[in-house]
Amino acid sequence: MTITIDIEHEKRPLGELVEQTLGGAEIVITRNDRPVARLTAIPARMPRRFGSARGLIEMADDFDEPLQDFRDLTS
Repeated sequence: MTITIDIEHEKRPLGELVEQTLGGAEIVITRNDRPVARLTAIPARMPRRFGSARGLIEMADDFDEPLQDFRDLTS
């Protein structure tokens, strides 16, 4: 649902408009009948789970060995 309000004539407090966005509304703010801003809720993020990438990443056995191009520099 989209609600259009004119910034010059709107009397509702900002908190009330934010509550409407949390309920799923999108508010388009106009000035002189032209859209100038949009107020929407930020989607909730899924919490990160420790260990959720387990088994997806593999480390080579020689990961910490000097690279071939730099072997002469480390000797």
